[in-house]
Amino acid sequence: MAEHAEAHRPITIDKDLLAILCCPDTKQDVSLADAALIATLNEAVSRGQLKNKANKPVTEPLDGGLIRSDRTMLYPIRENIPVMLIEEGIPLQA
Repeated sequence: MAEHAEAHRPITIDKDLLAILCCPDTKQDVSLADAALIATLNEAVSRGQLKNKANKPVTEPLDGGLIRSDRTMLYPIRENIPVMLIEEGIPLQA
């Protein structure tokens, strides 16, 4: 059905880079989101139900994400590049 030919490659971020990245809004640490969360978010993208902090629809599937330590915000990773812009952050509901 909604099967993509592109394989889900695991995203890797250099641990030294990850150590210096933080949420641009709150300065909390971020960590790599697990594949299950990314799959859930990508399902919402495909249904047109995912919005970013700017309240704009997320239209492109996520390759991965960096999740804030309080687990309420995710910053997308696209083409192995973390998008660390406040308005591009994706609020996570329970």
